[in-house]
Amino acid sequence: MTALDPAKHLPDLEADAAIRGLSADVKLFREPSGIPHIKAGTVNDAIAALGFVHAQDRLWQMEALFRRGTGRFAEWLGNRALAGDILARQLNTAGASRRDYAVLRPDTKEMLDAYARGVNAFIALKRWPVEYAILGTTPQKFEPWHAIANMRQIGFLMGSVWWKLWRAAALPVVGAAQVSKLRFDDGGDDLLCLPPGEKGGRYLAALADLKPGLSAMLGDKADLAGAELAGGSNNWALSPQRTATGRPIVAGDPHRQLEMPSMYYQAHLACDAFDCIGLTVPGVPGFPHFGHTAHVAWGVTHAFVDIHDLYLERFDDAAERYLHSDNWLPVAKREEEITVKGADTVKLDVLETRHGPVIAGDPKAGTAITLRSTQFAVIDKSFDCLVPMLKATGINEFYEATRGWGLIDHNLVAGDTAGHIGHRVRALVPRRPRSNGWLPVPGWTGEHEWQGMVPFEDMPCQIDPPDGMIVTANNRVVAGDHKHYMSTDSMPPHRARRIATRLSRLPKATPDDMPAIHRDLYSIPGTELRERLRAVSATGEAEKLRKLILAWDGQMTADSKAAAAYVAVRAALTHLVLHHSRLSRASESPYLKVAPGLHPQNQIFSTIPQLLRANDRTLLKDATWEDLLAQALTEVAAKPPSETWGAMHRPVLKHLLSPAFPEHAAMLDKACAVMNGDGDTVMASGYQLSAGFAATSSSLSRYVFDVGAWDNCKWIVFHGASGHVGSPWYTNQNETWAKGELIPMLYDWTKIEATAVAKQTLKPQ
Repeated sequence: MTALDPAKHLPDLEADAAIRGLSADVKLFREPSGIPHIKAGTVNDAIAALGFVHAQDRLWQMEALFRRGTGRFAEWLGNRALAGDILARQLNTAGASRRDYAVLRPDTKEMLDAYARGVNAFIALKRWPVEYAILGTTPQKFEPWHAIANMRQIGFLMGSVWWKLWRAAALPVVGAAQVSKLRFDDGGDDLLCLPPGEKGGRYLAALADLKPGLSAMLGDKADLAGAELAGGSNNWALSPQRTATGRPIVAGDPHRQLEMPSMYYQAHLACDAFDCIGLTVPGVPGFPHFGHTAHVAWGVTHAFVDIHDLYLERFDDAAERYLHSDNWLPVAKREEEITVKGADTVKLDVLETRHGPVIAGDPKAGTAITLRSTQFAVIDKSFDCLVPMLKATGINEFYEATRGWGLIDHNLVAGDTAGHIGHRVRALVPRRPRSNGWLPVPGWTGEHEWQGMVPFEDMPCQIDPPDGMIVTANNRVVAGDHKHYMSTDSMPPHRARRIATRLSRLPKATPDDMPAIHRDLYSIPGTELRERLRAVSATGEAEKLRKLILAWDGQMTADSKAAAAYVAVRAALTHLVLHHSRLSRASESPYLKVAPGLHPQNQIFSTIPQLLRANDRTLLKDATWEDLLAQALTEVAAKPPSETWGAMHRPVLKHLLSPAFPEHAAMLDKACAVMNGDGDTVMASGYQLSAGFAATSSSLSRYVFDVGAWDNCKWIVFHGASGHVGSPWYTNQNETWAKGELIPMLYDWTKIEATAVAKQTLKPQ
C-alpha cells in the first residue's frame, strides 16, 4: 500500500477562485488560528462564499453527513453503516428534505442555490480532501436541498424516542408497576428552565398516562393496579443588572459526540445586511445555533421537548392492512435499494401506516412499532428562518424570525444591545395526549392522534426575567401541568443547579468570570453516592476503597484517583442492579435494535442516582442498596483502577473513517489532551458505560458573548477550524480547549485584515 500524504490534499488558501453567480468580488481572510472571515457585498454573495469555504475546509465531512442522513453511507463504509442507512431510508429523510425545499420562500431557495454554487465551485478545483483518496472516489455535486438533509441529520431523532423504546423493551421484565421509574435522573425535584430557577414535582407517570401504553404492550397481561400515581448542553444569560459592565452576558457550550471532524465550524460572515460570527454547520448556510451579529447574541441547548411518538400497530396476517378506529386500512409500501460496498445490494421493503414507517418489530407477526416525528412527518420551514435571524435588531424580532423552526427542539437563549435577555423554546411540538410520552401507544384506537402543532404563541418563552438570570442545561423546560404536554424525559438538573449556584455567587459578573463556570467539575451524583457509602460496612481492601471515596471532594479532576474509584463503583453498582432487576434481558428486545442501538447498562447508569436518592428498592428484588454498594466496593477493590480519572477517561479523537480503514488510522486519528469532568459536571465529558470510560461526548465549543462589546467575546472548539488531517489547524485548539480556556473571537475588520495569515479573493465567474 502506497502511503498517502495528507499535506498534498490541502486546499489552496490564497489563489483567486471563481464562483458562478457572484455579483462582485468577495474577500476571505484567515486569522492565525485558521478561522475564516468573509466580507461580501450582498447576502447571497456572502452565502455562496460560505459554501466555498465550508467545502474548502470540510468537503468530505459535508458529503459524509449527507450520506448518513439519507441512507447512503454504506456505499462508502459497507455493512458497518447498513443499519443506519436502513433507518434513514425507512424515515425517508431524502424525501422529506426535497419536500421541504419545494415549499420554501423564493428568497430562501435563492440563498440555498447560492450556497450550492459555492460548494460546487470548490469541487470544480479538483483539490479534494485525502478521505476521497482513501475511499477511491470523487465528490458528488452538491444540490440545494442537500443542506436541508444535512441539517436534519445533525438533530436526527435526538430525544424521547430512545427512552420510549427502552421502556418498551424493559416493560415485560419489570412490569407495569415499575416502568415509570425508568427515566433520566430527575435530581429529586425537576429544576425548571421556565420560570427560571423554579422547582417542579417529580415527574412520574399518572396511571391514566401509563394505561394506554401498558394495555397496548401487555394486552390482557397488564396489571395496572400497582402503577405509581403522580402528577446535552449548557447555556446561560445575565441581564445588565447582574453584570459589572451594565451589558448582558450570554455564554454556554454545546455537548455532542466527539466525532472527527466536529459538526461545528467557526466562521465570520459579513455583508450589507448583517455582520455575524459564530458556529456554522458544514453543509448548511447561516448560523442556526450559535453566534452574534452587531445587535443580538444567541446560543442553544437541546430542550428535550417531546417531538417523537411511537405507535404499536395491529396488522393482518399478510401485513397488508392495519387497524385504525375499527377500520382496516391499507398499508403503504415502498421499496428501497441500498448499495453496500463490498456486498450485495440490499432491497428493503418499507411499510407505513398513517402514523409513519415501521421501525421495529415484524408486522407479519401481528404487531410492530411505527414512528411519527415532527422531523419527518410535517412540512418544515426552518431554513426560512436563517437569514431573518441574522437581520434582527433585537430579541423580539430575533425570536419572531424563528417562527416555524422545527428540525430540532432548542432552548434558544439570547441577549441584545438594548440590554434585554430572553429564552424561547424553538420547536414544533405536536398537540396530543400526555400519555404519548411514556411508551408506544395503541395506534388502532384513534385516541393518540396529533391535533396540529402547539401554537408559536403558546411555546415557553420569557424575556427579561425578574431575577436577571437564565440557565438551561437540558433540564425540564416547564412544569408538567403546562397547558400543553411538552416532555417526559428531560436531562438531570445537576448542571443547571451548579451553573445557577455559581452565577448567584457573583455580585457583579464579568465576561472573564464565565470560563471558570465552564470548568466546574463538581459532581452532584458523585457526592450523593459518596454519602451513601458512609452507612456501608466494608473490610480490608474494600474499606480502603470506601475511605478513599469518603475523603473525595466531589471534583472530577483528571488527576484524581478518588474520582476514578467513584466511577468504578458506580459502574459496578449498575451491573449489579441490571442483574437483580433482570433488566439485562431487555437487550434481546427488537426495540433496542433500532440503529444505533440501545444498551441497558447505559440506561440504568442514568437512572440509578434517582433510585438511590429515593432509597427505591423495588427493582432490586430482595437486595438493599447497602448490600449492593458493599458488593460493588468488594468487586472494585479486587481489581481497583490503576490510573487517575484523566487517564481512564482520555479519548482518542477518532475519525469517522478509521474503523473501516484501520491501515490509515495512524494518519486519521489524533491524540486528545487529558480531560476533566464527566457527564454530570458542567465541564461535561460523557462516556457510554457499554464502551468503557473513555469520553465519547463533550463540549464541542465554549463561548462567552459580552453583548455589545463584541471585541471582548471569546470562544474555543475541541479540535480546530480545519477538517483536513494534514492541516496545522486540525487540532491546534485542542490543548487550550481541554484546559477550559478560550481564545479571542475576532470581530473588528481592521484587526482581522491586519493579522490575517492568508488572504483570498473569490471572483464572479
